[in-house]
Amino acid sequence: MDNKHINDRIFNCGIVPVIKLDDANDAAPLMQALSAGGVDVMEITFRTDAAEQAIRNVADSGALVGAGTVSNVERLKRAIDAGAKFIVSPGFNHEVVKYCVDNNICVIPGVGGPTDIEAALSYGLDTLKFFPAETNGGVKALKAISAPYGGVRFMPTGGIDINNLSSYLTLDSVIACGGTWIVRDDLIKSKNFNEITRLTREAVKAVHSFAFAHLGINSADEAAAGAQAVAFTDLFGFSQRDIGASIFSTDYIEIIKSQGAGEFGHIGIKCTNAARAIAYFEAKGVELDYDSVKMRNNKPVFVYLKNPVGAFMVHIVQS
Repeated sequence: MDNKHINDRIFNCGIVPVIKLDDANDAAPLMQALSAGGVDVMEITFRTDAAEQAIRNVADSGALVGAGTVSNVERLKRAIDAGAKFIVSPGFNHEVVKYCVDNNICVIPGVGGPTDIEAALSYGLDTLKFFPAETNGGVKALKAISAPYGGVRFMPTGGIDINNLSSYLTLDSVIACGGTWIVRDDLIKSKNFNEITRLTREAVKAVHSFAFAHLGINSADEAAAGAQAVAFTDLFGFSQRDIGASIFSTDYIEIIKSQGAGEFGHIGIKCTNAARAIAYFEAKGVELDYDSVKMRNNKPVFVYLKNPVGAFMVHIVQS
C-alpha cells in the first residue's frame, strides 16, 4: 500500500481514533465496533505492552491500522513487523522520520509550529500531526500556522471531540482529526463496544455535517420564475436575488428560470468537504452524476446524486 493510498484513506475517513489497549484481545472487537459505525482507520498507540500484539491481531482485517506514540526506531520496527501501515509520533523525531523516509514507510510526525514544519519539509513530508492541537491554540492557530505552507496537510490531535471536530475539518489544510473520545478507556475496559459504535456513527455525522442548504423549484420560463419570486415576496416579505439562471427568494428558495434538474426541482444539501462526501457516498454504493461535478482550486465542491429522491434531484455542495 503506497503512501498516497494511505493518506487518501485517512482523508476519506476524516477521523482517526487514537487507541490505548491494555488487552490485545480487545483489538478485534474494537475494530469491528468502529467499522460498524463507519470508520475503517485506527491508530493503536505504543503506550502499553499490548500494542504490538494488538496491531498484529487486526493488521489483516481490511482496516487501515497505524501505530502511534512511536518515539524510537526500535519501536518503529516492531510496529511495522506487526503489520502497521503508517507511523505517528508525538513530536518530530529525526531518527524515526529518517528511517521511515529511507524505507518508504508512511510517517505522520508531530509538529507544533513553523520550525517543525520546515524540518518535515526538508525530509519531503507533507502530512503532519498538529499536536497537541487545542493546547497549541486550536483551529485559529492551525489556520495561521498552515497559511505559509500551502502544500502541507495536518492531522490535528489533542483535545478534539464531537464539539469541535467539524470546525477543524472545515480547514482545507486538515486531512483528518485524531482523537480518543470515541474509544475511551472506560468503554474499552468495560467492553461496551455498542457505545463505541454509537459514538462512531455520531462522529461520522459530524465529519460531514450534512444539512439542508436550499430548495430549487423549476419554472416554465423566466416570466413564471419572476411571478413565483414576487409571490414569495408578497406573501412573506422575502427578499429577491437574481443570479441569472435563477432567482433566490431568501437564501433557501431557488426558483429556476427553466425546467431544471428533477421533475419538480432539486434539494441542495451542504457538507463540510465535498471530496470527502463523494468518497462517503461511493463507499455506500450511492451512484453519483460525475458529469455534474464542479471544481474550485482543483477540488470538487458540488455534485448531483444520480437518482432522484421522490420528484427531486439532490445535490451536495461544500459549505
